[in-house]
Amino acid sequence: MEKFKVDKHGYYGKFGGAYIPEMLHKNIEELQNKYLDIIYAPAFQKEFHQLLKDYVGRPTPLYFAKRLSEKYATNIFLKREDLCHTGAHKVNNTIGQILLAQKLGKKRIIAETGAGQHGVATATVCALMNLPCVVYMGEVDIARQAPNVQRMKMLGAEVRPATSGSKTLKDATNEAMRDWIAHPEDTHYIIGSVVGPHPFPDMVARFQSIISEEIRWQLKEQTGSELPNYVIACVGGGSNAAGAFYHFLDDETVQLIAVEAAGEGIHSGKSAATTALGKPGVLHSSKTLFMQTDDGQVVEPHSISAGLDYPGIGPIHAHLFDVGRAKFLSATDEQALDAVLELSRLEGIIPALESAHAFAILSEIGVKKDDTVVINLSGRGDKDLDTYLKRIAL
Repeated sequence: MEKFKVDKHGYYGKFGGAYIPEMLHKNIEELQNKYLDIIYAPAFQKEFHQLLKDYVGRPTPLYFAKRLSEKYATNIFLKREDLCHTGAHKVNNTIGQILLAQKLGKKRIIAETGAGQHGVATATVCALMNLPCVVYMGEVDIARQAPNVQRMKMLGAEVRPATSGSKTLKDATNEAMRDWIAHPEDTHYIIGSVVGPHPFPDMVARFQSIISEEIRWQLKEQTGSELPNYVIACVGGGSNAAGAFYHFLDDETVQLIAVEAAGEGIHSGKSAATTALGKPGVLHSSKTLFMQTDDGQVVEPHSISAGLDYPGIGPIHAHLFDVGRAKFLSATDEQALDAVLELSRLEGIIPALESAHAFAILSEIGVKKDDTVVINLSGRGDKDLDTYLKRIAL
């Protein structure tokens, strides 16, 4: 797996690194030097896995979707991350990072969020561990993900609006970075995706790798083989995809499919399909692929799903795209909405808008009757009901 993992300099192939201001050097160097020793210490692993089991509710089921399988004439399994405490995969990472922050002696936590699930997951673990929490969220996302904003406040977090740019996830990340630069001594920034300076992309991927670790043994139990033909996940920054792909990276018979948000169409000017539209550059302190103008300014993304409304992808995904290990497709807002209704009516599961993108490309990938397809159902749809009611004729 080494060719798909981060190297000692913090790079995945030509992507990654830590392009950081001087004020953060001490924090980042401390993380780089200590994170592996801390997270693989037996006491840390014991506490981490105990919390995943008793608090988060892991392992999450790998569910054979019978009616969906019949419709697409193949064998489709859903990794039910929507059944995690807080309603999405994000809590796997926040549990790991809050334990890390404690080991580093940090007394204050900040985070950024788009769809609000990472914000909720961060607020949740801060309540659990009695640490103050500030969550930055774009003004647009605060309006469209109001239930999650209320949940964060219920949990005791302060939600600060990002009012610059497109007022979405990119801008919330900018504000969180500014906060961290201003408070480097006592604050840990729990980044929610596989983005940002090294070691965050690697650290988040390791915490989320529990997803693919479970998929392997659950698939073996149900089918006799650990290896599916396809693993499909939506990608914004890409934490749920990184987790779902992680333990399959070396098994190149397994086709990894990442589904980006095409918004109103890849070339509509309102899209977040990074691999189709992006170029290499430095975004949020790492070298990766992101949508930019000829002079390197970020192009504002668009997606109906707040969690995919991001102009880039994490460096691990930029590398997987660059070397051809993963196939990157995209789904429009309308295709995602159609997929929401299909999954709701066929399987009795209302997915998050983000996750729905992963389902929207099932008819495009050429699945066969005997194939095994695993889709990472990364979050539940409660937070998106208002959008669904406005856009879907029920």
